[in-house]
Amino acid sequence: MIREAIKKVVLGQGLDEKEMEAATGRIIDGKVPASQVGALLTALRMKGESVDEITGAARALKARLFRFQLNNHLINLDRDDINFEEETILEVSDTGVNGTQIFNVSAATTFVVAGSGRRIARYGNKMSSRFLGTADVLERLGINLDISNSDVERCIDEVGIGLLFSPMQDGPMRSVARIRTEMGIRTIFNLINPLANPANASSHMLGVYEADLTEIIARVVRRLNGKNALVIFGEETYDELSLCGITKVSHLREGEIDTFDVRPEDFGFQQVGPEALKGGTVNENAAIVMGILSGDKGPRRDMVLLNAGAALWAAGEADSLAAGIQRSADIIDAGQAKAKLEDLIAFTNQCAAYDREASIFQYGSGMETASSY
Repeated sequence: MIREAIKKVVLGQGLDEKEMEAATGRIIDGKVPASQVGALLTALRMKGESVDEITGAARALKARLFRFQLNNHLINLDRDDINFEEETILEVSDTGVNGTQIFNVSAATTFVVAGSGRRIARYGNKMSSRFLGTADVLERLGINLDISNSDVERCIDEVGIGLLFSPMQDGPMRSVARIRTEMGIRTIFNLINPLANPANASSHMLGVYEADLTEIIARVVRRLNGKNALVIFGEETYDELSLCGITKVSHLREGEIDTFDVRPEDFGFQQVGPEALKGGTVNENAAIVMGILSGDKGPRRDMVLLNAGAALWAAGEADSLAAGIQRSADIIDAGQAKAKLEDLIAFTNQCAAYDREASIFQYGSGMETASSY
């Protein structure tokens, strides 16, 4: 099966959604030799992953993840059937290390958006990086990420933020963790991880690593029943809206996708070079994030305002990007973003120690237990 898939892709032929879902399922379940996994992932990257292929792969991963439960029932993606204010969750996610050495924009963005009262679920791999390492920065800020899923659910309910950053060696992705690390290039797994958010978020803001992917991923989100999404590729900053130049944006809203460019000067921001957004060590990045939430001004704050404003717009919390930017500034200046960080630190540090070795995975049903990663 995998050999046939490799042959098709090498010849430039795409896999349909069902073929890709079946192939990805076997890969995640550890039933495919590493050599064949690497060959297929590389061939897909060289050909360019299609909407069908990304959708099928995302479905396979989603089927093998637990689902967060809030108020004792599964989150419903249909906004007509749920309370918009209480249960719709916005996913703010990046797709991995982008190598640009900027500070952790998405970490600061998370607390600004949560300060609006909108609940956020972030899901990703815990990977150490001197310059980016989102999970490392969050931990350095004082957040305990090593808590059970049941505590993450309570955290979403009580604090409004859920952070699930498990090591690549844990969970259903553990079978391909070493292969992905050894390959050293972004693959389709970098695209499907954010799409498999276990909170089943209906609103998304997603960064991609190639400009040609913005509309493709927006179409995938629509295929997966997402309601609202901003998919972005920024000049010099890639996974975020950029202060360094043009950001290509594909906006999914009410089933329609609109693709356009965003320029920082359109919103009163000065265009800067990447050196103005430079981060550093984990300690330095944590200090930058804390400084922004505490009211520090400058290009880094502007970068967060631009991205948090976009997230609020994507979630329907603002009527426009400009309105989202202004609201983000108000949230920071009122201390609401910093207060969310402090609440999250307090909550996660009172959680019982999580026994990772005792976690149990139930692959037969395609679901993981609520007490495991």
